Amino acid sequence: MQTKLLTFTFSLLVFLGNAQTKDLIAATKTQDKLSYKQFIAPVALITAGTLLLNTKLNDDLQSNANNFFGENFHTNADNYLQFIPVAQIYLGKTLGFKPKNNFKQQTINIVVANGIMGTVVYATKNITKQERPDHSDDLSFPSGHTATAFTNAALLYYEYKDSNLWYASSGFLFATATGILRIANNKHYTSDVLAGAGIGLASGLVVSYWNPFKSVTFGKKKKTTAYVFPQIGSQIGMGALIQLN
Repeated sequence: MQTKLLTFTFSLLVFLGNAQTKDLIAATKTQDKLSYKQFIAPVALITAGTLLLNTKLNDDLQSNANNFFGENFHTNADNYLQFIPVAQIYLGKTLGFKPKNNFKQQTINIVVANGIMGTVVYATKNITKQERPDHSDDLSFPSGHTATAFTNAALLYYEYKDSNLWYASSGFLFATATGILRIANNKHYTSDVLAGAGIGLASGLVVSYWNPFKSVTFGKKKKTTAYVFPQIGSQIGMGALIQLN
């Protein structure tokens, strides 16, 4: 029974990347417009996560993950993996892939998408007040690490899907790994990871098609230098520097 439940956990997490990639490919094959079909995976993930909350299945999945990885398992890899898709967005052009947006617009999209995601995650955590599996606090639902990873994986996908589909989709592997490690570290339940993935996908999806401020100019044209960087320490998140010359 334990083996079946653990297999179910991993199957759900691998589904996060595969299902979204298939939906995105199908929805964008003939047009580059926002479609309701592209929200099927995010809505399904958020719904699944919400339905799993406070259920025996959710507890059993966590117990089996702890047995599989070990009660004392701990890694900081998830703190870094969540930001790899951001690095991929910036490095894609250097690697020979053609991005959809320039450096400035990429940075704006990253900042806005993560801002939207962070606001939704923070509000939901404080409304639901779900205790973490390790009992460290009551900010378990949804997973912020997973939401961050999937937000940036979605941005990466839309940035390079027309240039190299394999590279564009690779961010979902790091995002899925982030979600798995949050469970392995006993910081989140499967419900938290599923909901976080859905929120992240939706945030990246909306901003990718919205491309905020893309056509806005203020007075004379100015040269803009901007980049986003991870902040890892007592506080984990992302910072941005934008300089107008």
